[in-house]
Amino acid sequence: MLANPSFRNSSPSFGRFPLSSLCCRCACPTHPARRRRPWRSWQASCAPPWNALGRWAQAWSTELPLCVSDFTRGLKLAVVLSKGETNDTIPIIISSTLPSSFYLSPQPLPPSSFHTSTTTFFSSFFPVMATRKLNVLVYTGTGATSESIRHCIYSLRRMLASNYAVIPVTETIILKEPWPATCALLVFPGGGDLGYCRALNGEGNRRITDFVRQGGAYLGLCAGAYYGSRRCEFEVGNRPLEVIGPRELAFFPGTCRGCAFGGFEYHSEKGARAVRLNVVKEAFPDTALDNTVSYYNGGGVFVDAAKFKDNNAVQVLATYDEDINVDGGDGKAAVVQCKVGSGKAILTGPHPEFAPVNLHPQPGIPDYQQLVQRLALAEKSRNRFFKACLSKLGLEMDDGDSATPPLSSLHLTSIDGAGVSELLYKLEEVKDTVDGSDFMIHDADKFIIKTAPDGWDMGELLKALAPLCESEGIIEYETIVKKIIAHENELPSAELTPSFDHNRFYTNLKRYQMQEEDAEDWGTVLMYGDVVTSTNTLLEKNHKLLSQLPSGFTLTASMQLAGRGRGSNVWLAPPGSLLFSTIIDHPAHLAASRPIVFIQYLAAIAIIEGIHSYGPGYEKLPIKLKWPNDIYALDPTKPASSASYIKIGGILSQCGYYEGAYKIVLGIGINTINPRPTTSISDLLPEGAAPLRIETLLARILTRLEAIHAQFRREGFSEDLEARYYRNWLHTGQSITLEEEAGAKARVLGITRDWGMLRVEQVDREGRGTGRIWTLQSDENSFDYWKGLIRKKT
Repeated sequence: MLANPSFRNSSPSFGRFPLSSLCCRCACPTHPARRRRPWRSWQASCAPPWNALGRWAQAWSTELPLCVSDFTRGLKLAVVLSKGETNDTIPIIISSTLPSSFYLSPQPLPPSSFHTSTTTFFSSFFPVMATRKLNVLVYTGTGATSESIRHCIYSLRRMLASNYAVIPVTETIILKEPWPATCALLVFPGGGDLGYCRALNGEGNRRITDFVRQGGAYLGLCAGAYYGSRRCEFEVGNRPLEVIGPRELAFFPGTCRGCAFGGFEYHSEKGARAVRLNVVKEAFPDTALDNTVSYYNGGGVFVDAAKFKDNNAVQVLATYDEDINVDGGDGKAAVVQCKVGSGKAILTGPHPEFAPVNLHPQPGIPDYQQLVQRLALAEKSRNRFFKACLSKLGLEMDDGDSATPPLSSLHLTSIDGAGVSELLYKLEEVKDTVDGSDFMIHDADKFIIKTAPDGWDMGELLKALAPLCESEGIIEYETIVKKIIAHENELPSAELTPSFDHNRFYTNLKRYQMQEEDAEDWGTVLMYGDVVTSTNTLLEKNHKLLSQLPSGFTLTASMQLAGRGRGSNVWLAPPGSLLFSTIIDHPAHLAASRPIVFIQYLAAIAIIEGIHSYGPGYEKLPIKLKWPNDIYALDPTKPASSASYIKIGGILSQCGYYEGAYKIVLGIGINTINPRPTTSISDLLPEGAAPLRIETLLARILTRLEAIHAQFRREGFSEDLEARYYRNWLHTGQSITLEEEAGAKARVLGITRDWGMLRVEQVDREGRGTGRIWTLQSDENSFDYWKGLIRKKT
């Protein structure tokens, strides 16, 4: 995929290449998929980089809108130039994204060691990087219906949000990405199981089966239960609906037969009903459960389920408490648990994940409102039953009912007040409507900005800052108007922002600025929200707002409801985490010699050094970097001799191009003082160390990051920055397998200083270097950048 990016010392001429040819999957207007859209409407999926950028941008600068690309999925090459193999022409390769997350780097090697077969440099001990299974993956691809997906994700997030990231995945991810290593539960919701078969029969089902047999967990709801049985019999004799045939997963070793109750129609609620379920109490010895009522629409019965109880192969969890329309054999099993190798699967005919609060009125369907009322009366017992099922699959439940908190207002402040006034003046350029002292910005989100006057009555202010939306059901956050309160004259009181002390933040920001030669601006304008969707999304998706924000502007929050991670990942963000996004302006003319892909490396250095310089006792905390953008800590629950590390933080870098500069939204999340779902920095503190304050750590990281970025702009990724990066990373001598090179073994040498790509050397059977070198980039998968590396021999 990658040509050798050696053009820094060459002088490529765009005269050989008409700009109309510079397209592949990028968003340039000549791409066939883009031609039907007005020029102003296209959204670039890749920002033009490197020294090509200057001419590309100059040619199109009058028409370039602000365009954002996900650097964590990576600029997989926005543009890469190299000398051709056989002539002097310069091939140009353009693809959808250019990774900012495709790199590794160990201790620097002497140049001679790259080609010696006798070096013993890599004989050092390599630490174990433990992977906690914190992902709950919900299939949303071919066959799944949108309504079932919505209910499924809503209920799972409500019950699991403190401990797991509930992530939608498609068949492409199931087939191609290394999801099993971090997956705690794979869920197939309602829909049509024939679609599941078409998408995943063969390789997909093999991967799912291997995952479960090796200790994984599977939850099949309605269609997902038919799909998880050895045989599906659906509406036999009803030719328009009839589906009969074997299924590859075969977690339930018999037949799932339906519909258990009549009236089913695809994409309709006409066959829906509230069914009574008899819960098998013996199946839940640790939980006192009542019988319950569940939403039903088209599900099956597990024929003769009780006959498969030998060796605990199948355990019936609930039965239908009504006569059913099909032969269920011995019993009327509605919900079953199946033992599958070392793993488990729970299959349900009804929909215990459907919450009545999310059911829409159906005035054309008789008795539908009574159905909703019956479900509402049984809501507590349904919730407890569904939670108990998830617990049987090995998931850790939240205490109580984890209702999603409402979004809060955003508080805009600055270190001296003038920064707020200056920003409000700039925002006048993009405002849409004015209403008294308020004005609106209509962007991807809608914002209303109110200036906090002097002497506001606290009661009135708290009333004005009431939660933006309170609902027990599914909330469409993008439709909610976000409130920004601008504090020009005084900082918010502790009563307004009890989880964030603005005075502590700015006091420490000033203190750390005095210690850093090149730190004077970043963090001086800050916006804080107690509960937000995602700090990165609020900045990166709102182009009007983003275009007016200065370099170093920072948005931080105490809790995120939709925190973003690499690719499709969700970043868990419980209270007690440090969550923030900072804007970095990076001049386009520096892109060739100071590539943007290094920004995530600078951030990693700043995080580690910021923590280590926080105060006495912090300098020796066992916190390291995992390539390309993760922060790991020595697991305090394991013996120190095991050298087992666990993830405590991550970096998400996204970028757009605007008026001659890259505008980078750099998101950082760190487990700071939160007790779960995994290790946090506070768990590592030695006795006598000062307690960790989120506001102080934020100030420390911002000032160190500003100083490091200033150094990078002056020197590039210099030997000093490289050494500081390697000093804190985990990968010296790590072995990898090059699948595309017939399974050749290689070990990590480092990252290239020019474009930050991973550099590895092939080793022989004795582990000695052969001198054969590859540079690697990621295939952009969302789960593990050590899997699916794209190889390029150099």
